[in-house]
Amino acid sequence: MATLTNSLRSVDPLWDRIREEAQEAVRAEPLLGGLIHSSLLHHDSVESALAYRLALKLASGEMSEQLLREIMDEAYAADSRLAEAARADLAAIYERDPACHRLIQPILYFKGFQAVQAYRIGHWLWSEGRKDLAYFFQMRVSEVFGIDIHPAAKIGKGLMIDHAHSIVIGETAVVGDNVSMLHSVTLGGTGKEDDDRHPKIANGVLIGAGAKVLGNIHVGHCSRIAAGSVVLEDIPPMKTVAGVPAKIVGEAGCSQPSITMDQLLKSHL
Repeated sequence: MATLTNSLRSVDPLWDRIREEAQEAVRAEPLLGGLIHSSLLHHDSVESALAYRLALKLASGEMSEQLLREIMDEAYAADSRLAEAARADLAAIYERDPACHRLIQPILYFKGFQAVQAYRIGHWLWSEGRKDLAYFFQMRVSEVFGIDIHPAAKIGKGLMIDHAHSIVIGETAVVGDNVSMLHSVTLGGTGKEDDDRHPKIANGVLIGAGAKVLGNIHVGHCSRIAAGSVVLEDIPPMKTVAGVPAKIVGEAGCSQPSITMDQLLKSHL
């Protein structure tokens, strides 16, 4: 099995492209050579590079970089879904974020991508019953990146968080595949109930900057939530909502709003 895994890695087109971009970046800016070599070129896979980069970011006097990297290496080796999700997230950012021109950018520089991958390790730890260590990951992600995602929350693949400042996702929240959200989004509760109290976001939803989705409500697939909206009720599939409280103002405008990233409401007003 190890031989097969190593063989697959050796012909991994995504990793080959990342390495090519890294080599070109070193040629263009030699002062970043140490960072790029240690973070990318010294590794043989996306998973290894992520484990190194995330451990470096999250290390502190309370837990060393080496110990964190061992935890992450263990997680990636135990659950192939972590690498699959990381690759889908990377592709989502590259395809949807006009500020992303190379695959190396999210790995090296984008705190949204880094925070989500660290959350995924924390979620794996939570699923393995290692809840205190999962809480530690949540704490460090919040401290380092300014993003607070409970390790019990369930998040699908292909998540793109643009700018990614002040994101809050609660314990019982569920986020589907291919969702896009902007900064300052909250998926929160409406009180102190200790039960299923957070939103359920279906596939392909676009959530605008500053939107608050509160309570155990359902947001239908391929819907759009306008920036600054406060959503307190269910949203049917493929609708656009806006306002405080949010109301339906029209159709979603396209079949995949989370991919097109079109946030204009002029056609609905």
